[in-house]
Formats: sequence, C-alpha cells, structure tokens
Amino acid sequence: MIGIASAWIIVLLLGGGVALDRVLVNAVTRNFDNQLEYALTAMIASAEIDPLGEVYFNRPLGDQRFLEPNSGLYWQISGEGHDDFTSRSLWDRTLEQMAPHDDLGIHLYDSNHFPGEPLRVVERTVMLPDSEVKWSFRVAQNREGLDAQVREIRTIVFNSFLLLAVGLIGMAALQTLYGLWPLRKIHKAIGEMRNGQKSRVTEPMPNEVTPMVDELNELLEHNERQAEEARRHAGNLAHALKTPLTVIMNSATAKADDLADTVIRESGIMRRQVDHHLARARAVGRRGHAHSRSRVWPSLQAVERAVGRLYKHVRIDIDGDQDAVVSVERQDLDEMIGNLVENAAKYGGGSVFVTVETGDEFVDLLVEDDGMGIPVENRDRLFNRGARLDTSKPGTGLGLAIVRDVAEIYQGNVTLDESEDLGGLMVRLSLPKSPG
Repeated sequence: MIGIASAWIIVLLLGGGVALDRVLVNAVTRNFDNQLEYALTAMIASAEIDPLGEVYFNRPLGDQRFLEPNSGLYWQISGEGHDDFTSRSLWDRTLEQMAPHDDLGIHLYDSNHFPGEPLRVVERTVMLPDSEVKWSFRVAQNREGLDAQVREIRTIVFNSFLLLAVGLIGMAALQTLYGLWPLRKIHKAIGEMRNGQKSRVTEPMPNEVTPMVDELNELLEHNERQAEEARRHAGNLAHALKTPLTVIMNSATAKADDLADTVIRESGIMRRQVDHHLARARAVGRRGHAHSRSRVWPSLQAVERAVGRLYKHVRIDIDGDQDAVVSVERQDLDEMIGNLVENAAKYGGGSVFVTVETGDEFVDLLVEDDGMGIPVENRDRLFNRGARLDTSKPGTGLGLAIVRDVAEIYQGNVTLDESEDLGGLMVRLSLPKSPG
C-alpha cells in the first residue's frame, strides 16, 4: 500500500512539476521577449530613409546599453545592397541572419553566433516609406540572465515538489501504518487464541475493523458449536452402540442358542443408529456453507420420478410456488423430501399430494396422503429413532427422525397433522427461505 501510494504520488508530482515548469519558463521567456519586441518597435518607429537611401534614426534609442561595447544588448538593420547599420554595442561584430524568409512577421529565435555568448534574437522585415528595399530589423540580447532565471525557477520547483513528495509519502506511510495497526492486534489475539490464552477477540477495535472482528468471533462460536455437536454425536453414537454390543457379547460369551438371531437383531439396531448419526453429521457439515440455497421445485420433480418408479401404483401430484428457494443444501433437501414422499407413498392408499407454500421467512412443504392417518397421541412417538407404527412393511423407522433432525439443523421444523382433502396424514416441513 505504501509503495503504490508512493508511486502514484511521484507520478502526479512529476506531471504537475513538468506542467508548472513549462508555465513558469514560458512566462519568464515571454516577458524577456516582450522587452526585445518593445525595443524593436522603438527602432522601427525611429527609422527613416535619408536622401542617399540609407536608413537612420530620427531620435536616439533610450537604452544606454546600445551604446556600450559588448554590453549584451544589440541592434542591427540590414538591407540588400546596403551596409549593415549596427549599434555601437556590437563594435566590430554583426548579427547573423536566420534562415531566409519572405514575410513581414516577427521572428524570435536563439542564436549561438557569438562564441560564449548565447543570444535571444527578435527579427522583423519592414518596408520603410520612400524605400524599395526590405529592411531587416534585429534586436538581440544575451540570454544568460534569462537562463539564470529559468534555472532558479526550476531549482525552486524541484525542491518544493521534492519536499512535497517526501511529506506526502511520509503521511501516506503513517496513515497506512496507523490504519493497519488494528490488524496487528487481531494477529496477536489470534495467536493468543491458538495458544489457549483466549477464546475470543475482546480488545476494542476501530469502527472500520469491528465488523470483521465480530464476524471472526461468530465464526469461532460457530466452529465451537460444530465441534460440540460432533462430540455430542460421537458420544450419543457410542452410547447407542454400547448396549447392542453388550447384548451380543453376553450372548456370545454364554453361547446362547439364539446367538444368530441376537446378532441380526442387534446389528439392525446398530445400523439404524449409525445411519441416523451419519445423516446428522453430513447435514451439520454442509450447514457450514454460508451461501447454501436450493430450489424446491427441481428437488420435488426428482423425488417424484424416483418414488414413482418404486411405487408404480401411487399417484403423486405436486403444486404451489415453483420459484421457491430455501437456505438448505440440495442433497439434504432431496433427502428430507424423499423420506416424506416415500413414507406417504408406502403407507398411504395410493394418492400423494405435495404443496409448496412460500411465506415471509419460511417455505412450507405439505406432504399429504390418503392413508389411515395417525392418531394424535401417537404422532410425537413417530419422531423417535426406530419408531414404527406399521411393522408389516419394511423400513428402519428413521425417516421422520432424520427429517426432523436435518430440518432443525437448518433452523426449520416438522409437524404432523390430518389432511383435510385426502383424509390421511399431512406432514408440514418448514425450511428457512433463502434471502436471494
């Protein structure tokens, strides 16, 4: 950041310095040239032609330097076929004419005709009254004074802009270091958390950094919750497997006659427990995706096709908001809808109706069937792992329990009611609506 700011400051100051240098140098040069043009105008105004056709001044020029030899200020009048009429300051020298031109305009140029004495020359061709000759009037001045002014201006500009660059770069560096200093505090706090000295960033921070610190603390809290859930699930799974393993071990130790039946029965219990906890673990892991969102309608259509192939005698109808989007991973959404629709098809009378309703905060999926329904007193028991009211059909008794657990992980819920249209069971799955 300091390097980028320094480079940008240098580029801007270089551009500004060059522009200011051109403006000031042009102003000084223009003022210098105006003085020469003034002297040239005075020469032309004083010039006349004598009876012999030679040019002369009807009054003397005002600047005394024209009379002092090698004073640095000179004039000269030249005409074709006539001797050069020069100022006394030129002494035995003459001014060199620039490239030939055939116009009456003013020409300004630099000349190095005199060794060691650079000149600034203004020249103009004039037709004087009573003369057929084109007279070339020239005024020249030593430009060492002009060059000295230009050097002084450039020195002042350079030193000023150098000081300004140092000040701006220093200020940018201080501002950057001061602005990023809170990140050093955060770095230190994270190191203390890694060493176990702290669990959160608790130091006061500037307003610009506070949102990031809050997000960091929320992330830490989220990770702690996930770790705690993982530990709790591992403990629950170990506890759930402990009893079946003990039964199998006791039967094997006692060499019981029904050992095979015991192993099959207890293995089924362990498999249900493992399936349940694996489903919860997958849902908890996927919940960590902050931008989880899934469209409900494609999931419903996929489940309808899959369940329709398994239960060809069942009619499945879907209706409602086709644009509903929920804050749930697609795989978990498919698993919840699949469990509910499959249960309705398995235990219903042949008709399943699914409705999608979108509210302000939740999207409700209503799964209805035309089966026998479930008494109110038995509905809560269905959410227990392994609970089955109808044992005549194959199953693990984990469907509703998994749906409820996965829905709660995403801050949703599942309720059971009676279907008014079909007369069987109605399951209402409420999932948070995606803000997008």
